[in-house]
Amino acid sequence: MKILIVLTSHDTLGSSSLKTGFWIAEFAAPYFIFKDAGAIITIASPKGGQPPVDPKSEDEEAQTQYTQRFYKDNTAIDLVAHSIKLSEINHADYDAVFYPGGHGPLWDLANDTDSIKLIADFYTNKKPIAFVCHAPAALVHVKIQNGNYLVKGKQLTGFSNTEEEAVYLNKIVPFLLEDELTKIGALYSKGKDSESYVKQDGLLVTGQNAASSVAVAKLLLETLESEKQN
Repeated sequence: MKILIVLTSHDTLGSSSLKTGFWIAEFAAPYFIFKDAGAIITIASPKGGQPPVDPKSEDEEAQTQYTQRFYKDNTAIDLVAHSIKLSEINHADYDAVFYPGGHGPLWDLANDTDSIKLIADFYTNKKPIAFVCHAPAALVHVKIQNGNYLVKGKQLTGFSNTEEEAVYLNKIVPFLLEDELTKIGALYSKGKDSESYVKQDGLLVTGQNAASSVAVAKLLLETLESEKQN
């Protein structure tokens, strides 16, 4: 079982001086859930090398059992530090792909041509694709063979407008994820702010926020196992 994890390379919140990147908890929980299930994990990002970490994800209140484990795992830290460039990744080498969030994907993964093609290739070849929090931003320009947006008519979730307002970034982000997904035909739904909420529509698995990371990772593994049996 080979799983690809794609992280953002973007480190700045728009034209502000505020820093962003990937959210540690949204990476760490799935990483260890996949690893403990025996998966071989590869990490990629648009620029390769060390992806930027959202500094707020290092705050004490953002820590989990999985982030604490990550900080002590030199192998995992080294794997992240040496992420492979997305342009060098071939979907054929992996069984599934997972995208953690953080605000970074709103700027780079949403528009990255390598990422857009990669997601379409995974989906077209009947391989599970999963996203959590802001990571569904990577879906907003993905189209499939019939020319439709991949998310059109699909049940999904992602970081909500009210959650964006709660962190005071709704005026800074390039688009509101909930609005953008709905605009291109996704059947968006959400649970309570900051509480775990996941949706699955066939091969597509999405989680609303950081609290959804564990559930998304487990659902991706279940989907992968189910696909292998079919």
